[in-house]
Amino acid sequence: MNFLLIALIIFVGIMTQSMIGFGVALICMPLLIRLLDPVTAATLVALFSLPLQLIIIWRYRRALNIVPFWRVMVGAIAGIPFGVLLLSALDRTLILGALGVLLIGYALYSLLKLRLPALRNPSWGFGFGLTAGILSGAYNTGGPPMVIYGTCLRWDSEQFKANMQALLLVNSVLVIITHVAAGHVTPLVLQNLALALPMVALGTIAGFWLSRYVNEGVFYRLVLIMLLVIGISLLVP
Repeated sequence: MNFLLIALIIFVGIMTQSMIGFGVALICMPLLIRLLDPVTAATLVALFSLPLQLIIIWRYRRALNIVPFWRVMVGAIAGIPFGVLLLSALDRTLILGALGVLLIGYALYSLLKLRLPALRNPSWGFGFGLTAGILSGAYNTGGPPMVIYGTCLRWDSEQFKANMQALLLVNSVLVIITHVAAGHVTPLVLQNLALALPMVALGTIAGFWLSRYVNEGVFYRLVLIMLLVIGISLLVP
C-alpha cells in the first residue's frame, strides 16, 4: 500500500512541476515524510527531481539565461551542506513543524498576491541563494526563495520555467553530492527511486499535456490551497 501512495505522491508532484515550473518538493516532501524517514525522503526527492529538471530546461532552453545567477549559485553552494546537517540533526517533529510553517507562509504570500519590489542590487542574489541552499539541503524546498527572486526580477512565464529549473538543477546536483558524501543513498532510497523514475516519465508527459488545456493560473491557485492544507496538517499533532 505504501508503494502505491509513494507512486501517487511522486506522480502529482512531477505533474505539477511540469505544468508551472516548480512544486515537486513542496508537494512530495511533506507527504513522503509521513511514509519514509526524513533523510530517506529528502534523498529520494533530490534524486528523482534531477531528470525532471533536465527535461524542463530542454523544453524551455530558448528562454534560458543563467549568466546573471552566479551569486545565487554561490549562496546555494554555501547553504546546502548546512541544510543536510540540519536534516540529520533535527527531531522529526521539528522538521514537520518547519515544513508546515514554510508551506503556510509561501501559500499565503502567493494567494494574497503580495507585490514585491523589483531587485536593483545584484548582491541580493547571495542571500536568496543561501536561503534556498539551506532549505534545499534540509527539505529539497529551495523553490520558494527562488520563486520570490524570480518575481522580483520580473521574469515572464517561459523565463521563469527555464531559469527556475537551471537554479534548482544546480541545487539538486549539490544536494545529491552532499547526500552521497553523508551516506544517505541507502538500498531503501534506491528501491524507491526505481519506483519513482516511471512516475517521472508519466508525470512529465501528463503535465506537458495538461498545460495545453488547463489554465495555469487556476491550477496554480489550486496547488497553493493544497499546500496551505498540507502545511496546516503538519502543524496539527
